[in-house]
Amino acid sequence: MTANMRTCAGPVDFPAISDFMYSLYWPNNQDGNWLQPMWEYAYTHPWFDEESVPRIGIWEDAGTIVGVTLYELHLGEAFFQTHPTCVHLKPEMLAYAEQHLAGTTDEGKRYLKAYVSDFDTAFERVVRSRGYEKEPGSHRPMSQFVIPDPFPSIRLPDGFRLKSLADDNDLVKIDRVLWRGFNHPGAPPDGSLEGRKKTQSGPHFRKDLSIVVEAPSGDFVAYGGLWFDPVNRLGYVEPVATDPDYRRMGLGTAAVLEGIRRCGELGATVAYVGTDMPFYLDMGFKKLFTLNCWVRCFSSD
Repeated sequence: MTANMRTCAGPVDFPAISDFMYSLYWPNNQDGNWLQPMWEYAYTHPWFDEESVPRIGIWEDAGTIVGVTLYELHLGEAFFQTHPTCVHLKPEMLAYAEQHLAGTTDEGKRYLKAYVSDFDTAFERVVRSRGYEKEPGSHRPMSQFVIPDPFPSIRLPDGFRLKSLADDNDLVKIDRVLWRGFNHPGAPPDGSLEGRKKTQSGPHFRKDLSIVVEAPSGDFVAYGGLWFDPVNRLGYVEPVATDPDYRRMGLGTAAVLEGIRRCGELGATVAYVGTDMPFYLDMGFKKLFTLNCWVRCFSSD
């Protein structure tokens, strides 16, 4: 197989990359590639660096995508998606990332964080040989929830209720719970509602799978976002947040489980989340593997 490399042409390539990621999925995410919802969530994230999209590298064989090297939100990170017959391209993809996806520190030093599955020992040897070192604080675990049938009842404290954005898509309330839920101080900044609109602009974003918990005050105090992949019958959890004033009440757990339950009704058999935080393990997720972060700083020579 001979693969030719080209750069991403922007939004016109979004569907093709999506289709490629749909096609890669192995049960239990054993291939270690991104799930399609991971790509879409990153691409529509308010902090996504749209200007650098032409730096994303695409490898094709006879016009069919067989590999993609991309960042999640900004330059300085590289993730490698490959067809199982094209894993030999990874050294070439890493070299490309070093040239085109590297970031720059505040001190002006170039660096790259390369993410490698903990079971991909061959690629790990490559990154080690090129001078990369592990940065444990940036590792990306992947965990899985097997959706039960029947789904157990979901409980909330008295006065609280579950709603979806299909019921009430109040962007001000959504903005507030996500801002506070990710531990930002004060009120959300001016203009942040545009970012919330962008998140909902993805072609596969579903308001009925984005679940909030409404407090007796009428405020949204927990948020659980679910994405549904109908091709591979799976759900993906992102983002999740609970207002600090309402934590340890089971609200975030209820929002996530309700979204997973709805994915199950659509045909999903499993759900994934990119973490192994106890919050998720306690509700039934089990860690599968870790995308280890390997970082290299480049000399200015």
